[in-house]
Amino acid sequence: MSKKILILTGDAVEALEVYYPFYRVLEEGYEAVIASPTKKVLKTVVHDFEGWDTYTEKPGYLLESHTSFAGVNPAEFDGLIIPGGRAPEYIRLDPDVPRIVGHFFEANKPVGAICHAALVLSALKNSSYFQGRKMTAYSACKPDIENLGAEYAKETLCVDGNIVSGHAWPDLPGFMREFLKLVRG
Repeated sequence: MSKKILILTGDAVEALEVYYPFYRVLEEGYEAVIASPTKKVLKTVVHDFEGWDTYTEKPGYLLESHTSFAGVNPAEFDGLIIPGGRAPEYIRLDPDVPRIVGHFFEANKPVGAICHAALVLSALKNSSYFQGRKMTAYSACKPDIENLGAEYAKETLCVDGNIVSGHAWPDLPGFMREFLKLVRG
């Protein structure tokens, strides 16, 4: 039976951080399911590093989600990917997010969190998932990682148990390589 990977996101997801994992999962021969607050066509954004003190943002591609968060049964999935961008800022407020994300930690399934995905992890009420763990994220999310109870890793790619975390889209090749290793077992 083919593996099934959930990608949890919403409008303003960073285009590379959703498309690259989506196509890599498909390339691996697995099923990739994009879930968003409601089933809809998502508007992605392109973040770039153009000499500002932070990233810039431009409109990206359109991407159809396959299901709503309410329609997700996390037990059907073998792994979870949470892309960054601005989507994590608001999807973490959805009442289904703790149920979905918490399942992957309770079942010790692979979780890939890149860039601003740490904001989604902050929706979990059980901080024991992160105690004594090491994670990375976009540097502006360092306080969010530390508030989870994890140690912020300065490296742009970090693997700790079932969590693969990455700093930003330039880290996607290693991020997906390590995530897929966990999925394969």
